Amino acid sequence: MTELPAENPAVTPLTKPSNPASVVDSGSGLARVVAAFLGGTGPIAADCERASGYRYGQATYLVQLRRAGAGTALIDPTLLPNLSAIMDAVGDEEFVLHAASQDLPGLADHGIRPARIFDTELAARLLGMERVGLAAVVSDVLGLGLAKEHSAVDWSTRPLPEDWLLYAALDVEVLIELRDALAQRLQAAGKADWAAQEFEYLRTAPPPPPKPDPWRKVTGTSALRDQRRMAVVKALWEARDYSARSRDIAPGRVLPDRAILAAATALPRNTGQLIQLPEFAGKGQRRRATQWQRAIDKAMRLPEDLLPPLRGPGTEGPPQPRMWIDRNPEAAERLAAAKEFMAASAAELAVPVENLLQPDALRRLCWTPPVKITPDTVGEALAERNAREWQMTLLAAPLAKVLNAVT
Repeated sequence: MTELPAENPAVTPLTKPSNPASVVDSGSGLARVVAAFLGGTGPIAADCERASGYRYGQATYLVQLRRAGAGTALIDPTLLPNLSAIMDAVGDEEFVLHAASQDLPGLADHGIRPARIFDTELAARLLGMERVGLAAVVSDVLGLGLAKEHSAVDWSTRPLPEDWLLYAALDVEVLIELRDALAQRLQAAGKADWAAQEFEYLRTAPPPPPKPDPWRKVTGTSALRDQRRMAVVKALWEARDYSARSRDIAPGRVLPDRAILAAATALPRNTGQLIQLPEFAGKGQRRRATQWQRAIDKAMRLPEDLLPPLRGPGTEGPPQPRMWIDRNPEAAERLAAAKEFMAASAAELAVPVENLLQPDALRRLCWTPPVKITPDTVGEALAERNAREWQMTLLAAPLAKVLNAVT
């Protein structure tokens, strides 16, 4: 299924790359790619394919690169883990990606660390485009139809089917052309500098810190109101994670969240009771019933003082906005006024409000504003939350005015 309406006559289907490429999986093949890219010119289009939902973690299983004069290269990073020679060939040339935050970590894992980037998805957001998926942006900007039916397949499959490789090559086929068209639109809209700052921030952003108590992300856990049941969730999550990691399988395929929640709700006392639950009645879960029951039994034996609290560890910063009206009514009033201003500004500038300013930065500003609210102090507060210069220039003075009107 594609993202493009088949009946749209203005869209030309993009069905075949200009130079079909086979997978590069040897040192000699990589050397030929490096030589070709050394002789190419201009930016490098890049994309990565993972096996999310199939494999444990976010490893990259295919790297797609394209450059004018060099053509397209499809590289197997599982056999060629060190691709730093690509960087030696292209130097500080710009890399063009769509949704760069998804691909930059995988590229870095294999030695590709661009000195400059252009993110076509982020450019589309700054231009106020309603649809920002790659196929939609290619359709709207270039009038080309890009099929996305293989976006969620298991890219760890070997050998990769020919139609998957065709799809992978097409993902970078028109990225550079798309970049040029979007760059012209950004320039015309007076947003080119905004985009440059956003791209650089994205390129240099550190990886997010690990989340405390990741087991609390099990769907439905928030509905549990008993510490013993929370302990069962934690024990089953840990057992699932260990099994998934050791087998290199996505955790959800080892044991779905709904099964963990069902066991935590029912609290089965033995494997017989466990496999009576519909979520554990399948062949795979019945085969591992002893493993899961062992985790449940461990949680049931925990002394009371070792049971996990119903609420996770607190995070630095303000509480959830829904609590503000009771805990800090003045802050709630500030936030309401600031959000109204931000919504109006986003509409006027044709930029999504979350791209105009990170919501967390706005919440923190409203919860704990500067002692003396001025454009400078508001700008400093935004800078502490990683706001970019263009955002501070646009927002510091009007936000100071909004906050002063409420305080």
